[in-house]
Amino acid sequence: MVGVLVDACGWAALMDAKLNIDDAMKEVVGQAELMVLESVHRELDLLSQQRKGLLLSLLESRSERVLDLDGMSHPDEMLVTLSGSRRWPVLTVDRDLKERLISSGGSYIEVASGRFLRLVET
Repeated sequence: MVGVLVDACGWAALMDAKLNIDDAMKEVVGQAELMVLESVHRELDLLSQQRKGLLLSLLESRSERVLDLDGMSHPDEMLVTLSGSRRWPVLTVDRDLKERLISSGGSYIEVASGRFLRLVET
């Protein structure tokens, strides 16, 4: 099983694409264990107040909560650190975060063409 860190915008893009999570992840990493930082969970809670269809109950039932890293305040910083140290890709569509991940030796999974997931790694 491969750990996959979930970024808020990545989860939203996955929901917008209406992909089957298990099938889509299986194509790129095999069986995935979704990991959600506390701070990303808070971002998703706020986002869910502005838009519908995020299926946060699905994410909660299929993921493991990860404590925020001490000494870091921004979720992107934590995602980059964890991706590099644990070799977990990050589900994201954030262009800046994707660049930071690749620069630091991390990897990411993106929703490509709104139809499938693609793993990008160094």
